[in-house]
Amino acid sequence: MTDEPKEEPTPEEEQLDSPEAAESLSAEDEALLDEASRDLVADMRSDMLRAQAELVNFRNRVERDRGANRDAVIAEVIRSLLPALDDLTRAEKHGDLEGSPLEIVATKIHASLEKYGLRSVGEVGEPFDPHFHEAVVQLPSADVTVETVADVIDPGYALGERLIRAAKVAVSVPES
Repeated sequence: MTDEPKEEPTPEEEQLDSPEAAESLSAEDEALLDEASRDLVADMRSDMLRAQAELVNFRNRVERDRGANRDAVIAEVIRSLLPALDDLTRAEKHGDLEGSPLEIVATKIHASLEKYGLRSVGEVGEPFDPHFHEAVVQLPSADVTVETVADVIDPGYALGERLIRAAKVAVSVPES
């Protein structure tokens, strides 16, 4: 270590650091200091409010994303179960489930999926909608004036407003 001599404060510096110097501020200097401290407090308050608003927006975005991810996962699970659901639906239509223990299982599966908002799409007689129906065949008919679902080959499914699978349908079209 080197022994360097410490610089002694000048008399002017000693005057500024003394308590008497703080008391000797002019009214104009005190007003400037008060205004500067108010501006600093206002800036800090503004920064705090901005940070709070960003936090609220972040929380809302996380909750919205969490809900969207939940819906996507449910849709994916249901999509993987659709082949089995189709088999149960076909068996019900043919009367194969009637009176068997599998009828109870099918009823429970349908009820469980409906709990999550799954609904069937595609009914005979409803107007054809390309957003919900996939036309497999067109049948010219004099009985219809607009394209109408004549038969449902495979039902479609929607989860809330999200279409999981379009219904495969035969469409009656007006004769030209």
